[in-house]
Amino acid sequence: MEVNYKKYMISDDKERLKIDSVLGFIRRSYWASKRPEALTRKAIDHSYCLGVYDGEEQVGFARVVTDHATVYYICDVFIHEDHRRQGIGKKLVELILQTDGFADMMGLLGTADAQGLYEQFGFIRDAKRLMRKPPASVSKRTAR
Repeated sequence: MEVNYKKYMISDDKERLKIDSVLGFIRRSYWASKRPEALTRKAIDHSYCLGVYDGEEQVGFARVVTDHATVYYICDVFIHEDHRRQGIGKKLVELILQTDGFADMMGLLGTADAQGLYEQFGFIRDAKRLMRKPPASVSKRTAR
């Protein structure tokens, strides 16, 4: 899938991904800055991914983990700081939700700062039910 949006190209072609750009942003993120690069590479290999491009430069990314039947989890969403406030994140979420089959699955995600964006698409805050178990590689001190 390739979609033109404003001056950007959004594509699910993993061959187009600029992995170093993705890794650079993930290293600066609040949610995965301590994740080893090897795990991020493996996660990309096993996920549905969308890249956002301004010409040849990758300026955005989103990753979706799914069993292709009952649930999908949106994660590692970013838009480069210089390209924010143009509706690109909203377009990424819209394209994910239009992907075949996702409409009939439970959608999950975690965010500390973009609840309003996801609520526009029907996501509901649900702190009472969701639980998490940090990976063994994360110390209990940083898992809180």
